[in-house]
Amino acid sequence: MPFTSRELAPLVEGVCAEVIAHEKELTELDRAIGDADHGLNMERGCKAVRERLPGWAELAPGALLSEAGKTLVMTVGGASGPLFGTLFMRLGQGLGDAAAITREGLVLALGEALVAVRARGRAQAGQKTLLDVLEPVYARLGEQPAVSLAALAATAQAAARATIDLRAERGRASFLGERSRGHMDPGAYSSALIICAVCEHLGKGDAALRSGTMDIKQEEDRK
Repeated sequence: MPFTSRELAPLVEGVCAEVIAHEKELTELDRAIGDADHGLNMERGCKAVRERLPGWAELAPGALLSEAGKTLVMTVGGASGPLFGTLFMRLGQGLGDAAAITREGLVLALGEALVAVRARGRAQAGQKTLLDVLEPVYARLGEQPAVSLAALAATAQAAARATIDLRAERGRASFLGERSRGHMDPGAYSSALIICAVCEHLGKGDAALRSGTMDIKQEEDRK
């Protein structure tokens, strides 16, 4: 950073590809504590973003992210569409019409986006949702001096794993009560996939930054 829409577009493409590649894993996670549709919903939304991405080439980075968020709201079913859509729409709005994204601008915009996600989901960290990944990553991103990409990716992965021990307090999974423990939250894992895909892209393909190496079955069996 800083980087413009020219650099942002392939990053968004890479994020979408990563989520699509993990559709089956996300579906299996949601099968255990939800409706078994999270993976398919996220896949559909990411495919829609990829299809529309070329048409956003001339937009400022903030506007591009806002359009991606609107697309997710319109195409992703269940609770995931409004939550992830709100995340990207408010992130884009926070970045405004700046020609390039800076670290400082990203930290401020992400903070505003998380406020909106908390309000939209009526949730907070610790309730087995995507916030259990986004909140610690946001905290690390704001550290001084700047945290490394590897540290951000590791934080996202560790936070997703930590949801295995949590009891769900929001969404369909909350109906299971104590039985929701022992399973990774699919929204948290989607968030980890997104963050690690961003880190990998910015790290120029460093395989150590990938979230795809996380063995969900092994992680859950370990608990």
